[in-house]
Order: sequence, then C-alpha cells, then structure tokens
Amino acid sequence: MKLTTDPRAAAVRLRDGGLVAVPTETVYGLAARADDPHAVARIYAAKGRPADHPLIVHVANAIALDEWAAFIPEYAHRLATEFWPGAMTLVVKRSDRAGDYITGSQDSVALRVSSHALMDETLRALIMLTDDPAIGIAAPSANRFGKVSPTSAQHVLDEFVDILSDSDLVLDGGESSVGVESTIIDCTDEIPRLLRAGAITIEDIERVTGLRPGMTSSVRASGTLESHYAPSAEVVLTDAEGLAASRPTDVARIGVLALSNVPTPLGMVRLASPSTNDEYAHVLYAALRDADALQLTSVLAVLPDDSGLGAAVIDRLRRAAHS
Repeated sequence: MKLTTDPRAAAVRLRDGGLVAVPTETVYGLAARADDPHAVARIYAAKGRPADHPLIVHVANAIALDEWAAFIPEYAHRLATEFWPGAMTLVVKRSDRAGDYITGSQDSVALRVSSHALMDETLRALIMLTDDPAIGIAAPSANRFGKVSPTSAQHVLDEFVDILSDSDLVLDGGESSVGVESTIIDCTDEIPRLLRAGAITIEDIERVTGLRPGMTSSVRASGTLESHYAPSAEVVLTDAEGLAASRPTDVARIGVLALSNVPTPLGMVRLASPSTNDEYAHVLYAALRDADALQLTSVLAVLPDDSGLGAAVIDRLRRAAHS
C-alpha cells in the first residue's frame, strides 16, 4: 500500500477498481466503488468479513438518498438535513442501485455523508471522473473483521501492509476527530430505531424527529455483533472501586483505561487518561492498539457514564470484552 494526501489520486484508484483506505471523522474506512462488485469483493477478502454483513455506502450529499433509496420516511429527511455531513448512518429501503453484494442481500441499504474534508474531496473528484453525481463508495472500517478500528493512517498500514496490493492507497487525513464509528439509525419503519450508538445520541434523534427511537430491529448493520472491536489483550470491564481492589499477579502486563480522575494501581500500565467522554472516544481505539503493541495480557477498562459519546464508548468496550 502507498501513502498519499492527494484525494484525486484516491479517486483515480477507486475509479479503476482499486481499494483506498479513506479518513473520516469517525474512523478510517477501507473503500471501493459501491457499483463495482469485484472491487467490493476485495474489501470482504481483505477484512475477512462474512459475505452477509452489509456495508455502509458513503455519498457526497443528501441528494444521493433519492438514487440509493426506494422509500425515505419524512423523519429520515429531517435527520439528514440536521446531521449530514456528520457521524450518522441512515438505513433505508434500497433502490435497484444497491446490489446484494453491498446490502448482504437485505432489502435495505446504509448511507452516510462524512464531514471529513478529504473524504468529501475524494467523492467530488470521483463524481467528476465518472460523471455520476450519486456515485457512492463502500467503506467499512479499515481493520481485520472483529478487530480494533483504525483512527490513523499508520493503524491502517499496520493492519494491511502484507494484505493489500502495492497499487492500493492509504489517504492520510490525520487522526480521526471522533474516534468511534457513526451512529446507525434504521429508517425502514414508521419510527427510527437505534442500531449502533455514536456521536448522534438518542436525545438528538428524538429532538429532531419528535419520535422516541426504538431499540430493536431485524435489520443487520455494521459493527453490531456481540463480539467486536477487540484487541488481542483481554478486555475486562470494571469500575473505579473494582480497579483499586484488583490484585493481579503480574501487574506489569495489565493495562488501565479510565477517565483521568481514576488513579492507576501501582505497577499497572496507564494506556490513556481522557478528561471527558468525548476524549475517551477519541483515544479509545489507539489505547487498545497500544495494549497489543506493549504485549499486555489484559486491559482493565473503567466505563464512563452514558452521557454524550459515553454511550458509544460503553457499547464498544462491552463488545470488546465479549470477545
């Protein structure tokens, strides 16, 4: 894989059927043209991702909704107007444009408009190259299936350096500002349903739509397996009191992840000390990757409260611990 900062080079590679790791405000994605089944198949192969797991399609703007969706509820339009570009994915009834190889053979498709400048420039360049204003790129997180998502170009290189071809690219857009994946909202029914927690909260959805989101859905979506986002080190969930009382035999191989007001037990390795829930989300995946780089055996993670991005942090840590 080659590193670049040129969105046009990324667009050319995508147009020609290649793969490009692209930056978003949430995490880095491994991207291919969403209308190219052979290129999309390479995403599945590189990640080791099951073929029935749907992908998120990134488009340039909300206008593309009408091309990719067969039906869009009025509340979905309101959500798109309020939160796009941004860290929100909408699942809608699919049009013929969304093939089974994108949707996991479901009758729905997941769509997002990222707010990252390089992602936007890449899509706009691809539109110019293909003369298709609604073209999309499929871009699940750029990591091996079930593992820790990448929040920097170096994370992607570490993950895929021996897997992807020399002609594939990593578009370096710096560190992801949010640090955890987008909120996913099922918009295939009369009320919205939360499929994955993220920066857009339940309270945000209710404020904009006037509808209380449901919490169950039959729709399959990215990153919703019980076991996911996991490092090789064992993740153990605890609270401040449990952390203080822990007495592992080999403290030097134990990592600690907690807000800055939680002290580190003597001899353990502090992986991160975020001051807020937003900071916790921002550093989460880098800290879990550091645990593996340091060859730690386990990570003791103190959960934050569920306000703001805290709910997303709790969700990701619980899935990592389930592994």
